Amino acid sequence: MTSVFLSLSAIVAASALAASPAGAAPRADGPVAVPSGWTAVDGAELARIAEGTDTRQAPFAAGEGVSTAAAETELVALQSARNAQFVATEVNYAAPNTGALRARSLEVGGSWEGFAFEWDDTSATFAMKSLANNRYVAVEKNYTGSAQNVLRARSTSVGGWERFVLYYNEVLDRYALQSTLNGLFVAMENSYTGSLQYALRARSTDITGAWEEFVIYDLGV
Repeated sequence: MTSVFLSLSAIVAASALAASPAGAAPRADGPVAVPSGWTAVDGAELARIAEGTDTRQAPFAAGEGVSTAAAETELVALQSARNAQFVATEVNYAAPNTGALRARSLEVGGSWEGFAFEWDDTSATFAMKSLANNRYVAVEKNYTGSAQNVLRARSTSVGGWERFVLYYNEVLDRYALQSTLNGLFVAMENSYTGSLQYALRARSTDITGAWEEFVIYDLGV
């Protein structure tokens, strides 16, 4: 794998390319084939990326940092390629959306935008633990309507709801996440309004463009 780290300005410029149609509807559940050009990333490969000498470092807010209290494999921040904003855990949201993940931060202000990616050799998948509340990210398959399959940091242990395959596209220098619960790729809902605007949902049968694409930053802590 070549270096995966671009300047922030280049990411913002690239994020407008190949976007999904506005208001794209959730697609049917089911296993999907890996799109051409994308390869699965394992724990060792992600570690090599994070430890690289030219690592892309997350832009922290002045005087802020990320707590390392949570158990971690690799500490990272995720930036949506669609709106160039970082994914945050909404720990202050009321139930049933407590811990919802949204791409809504302009910079990494602290643990809200931090995640530990924990690799499991047996299943060849990652679990994502939010550093904001020390909870694992789950796909809410049983939710209905526009919130169905939303990602929430709400689990204290890891099962099928909390497992993801991480893919990388070397040409695009971007990542994609696929839920093992429903076989669907995670998309950022840029067209939503209200409290779930920019929410992450496992709802796409393929990687259609920037809606399903993310940039990974090493938190370097």
